[in-house]
Amino acid sequence: MLTFPEISPVFLEIGPIAFRWYGLMYAVSILLAWHLLRTNQRNRELTEEQVDSLLTYVALGVILGGRLGYFLFYAPHYFLENPLYIIQLYHPGMAFHGGLLGVMFSVYLFSRVHKVTFLKVIDLIAITVPIGLGLGRIGNFINGELWGRITDVPWAMVFPNSDNMPRHPSQLYEAGLEGLLLFVILWSYAKKPRKAGVLSAIFLVGYSISRGFVEFFREPDLQYGLLLGKLTMGQLLSLPMLFLGIILLFWSLKQKD
Repeated sequence: MLTFPEISPVFLEIGPIAFRWYGLMYAVSILLAWHLLRTNQRNRELTEEQVDSLLTYVALGVILGGRLGYFLFYAPHYFLENPLYIIQLYHPGMAFHGGLLGVMFSVYLFSRVHKVTFLKVIDLIAITVPIGLGLGRIGNFINGELWGRITDVPWAMVFPNSDNMPRHPSQLYEAGLEGLLLFVILWSYAKKPRKAGVLSAIFLVGYSISRGFVEFFREPDLQYGLLLGKLTMGQLLSLPMLFLGIILLFWSLKQKD
C-alpha cells in the first residue's frame, strides 16, 4: 500500500483569502486552452480576438453548467432549498456532464453572435477539454476526494476523511485516461484537417468510455450507490454521450468536404 501524499488543499493564504490547488487547476486549464487555441487553430477558423471572446463564453459555460449540473444530478435537494448555491462558488460541487452542456450552449451562443460554424468551433474546444479534465482530477486527488473503491492492489491508498480503508486512487486513473490519453489522441488526430464534428465525436466517445471504465474502480456516489443493479450515476450520464458521439461520428464522416 502507498502512503497518500498529504498536500494542503490551500497553496497560498493572504490574510483571509485562501488560494486552493483545485481552483488553480481550473485557472491553469483555461490559460493553457487559450494558448493552444491562439497558436494552433485548425485552419485558422477564428481570429485572436474571437478566441479571447470564445474563452469567456466557455469559462461561463463550464462554471454555470458545472454548478447547475452538480446540484441537479447529484444534490437536487440543496438546489431546491437554495437556488443561489449555483453562484456561491465557495460551496463545493462541480459536475462534468453539466459543464459539458453548459459549454455546448455557450458555444452555440458564440457561433450565433460571431456567425461561425458551431461544429468547427466545438471541435476546437474539444481538443482542449482533456487538459481541464486531467488537471481537475489531480485537484480532486490533492483534496483527497472522489476516491476509489476498497482494494488490495499494491498502489492502494488510505485517503484522509475516509474510513481508513485502502482504496483505488481513481482520481489518477481518470487524470491519465480522460486527461492525458484523450488529449494525445485528439491532438494527434487534429494535426491534419478533419471533417467538422469528427473531433467532437472522438472526444464524446473517448470520454464516455474512459469515465465508464474508471467508474468500476471509483466509489459510487453516496446518495445513489449503484443504480439499475451495477451502474453508477456517472456511467448512466455517460451513456447518452457515447450514443451521441457515435451518431455524430458517422454523420460527420458522411458529409462532403
